[in-house]
Amino acid sequence: MKSKSIPVDIKNKSIKEAQEEIKAIIQDLENPESNLEKSISKYNRMMHLNYHIQEEFKKKNKKIKDINLSNPKIKNKKSS
Repeated sequence: MKSKSIPVDIKNKSIKEAQEEIKAIIQDLENPESNLEKSISKYNRMMHLNYHIQEEFKKKNKKIKDINLSNPKIKNKKSS
């Protein structure tokens, strides 16, 4: 899945908001009375939310690495 295919409303969510929506979708999908067509749509949305969360974690991880690499004190500790 490419980030281009993620709906804008999902891209604008924070990680916490996306996680909360995923939890709500899971609860709804676990309901035995759920409509199958709606369930498929909700499942696909959940997959987009999950991908969005992964992308946000990757961005945060890269930012942390960049900060660590630019900090001389941290560089010296790693080489010791």
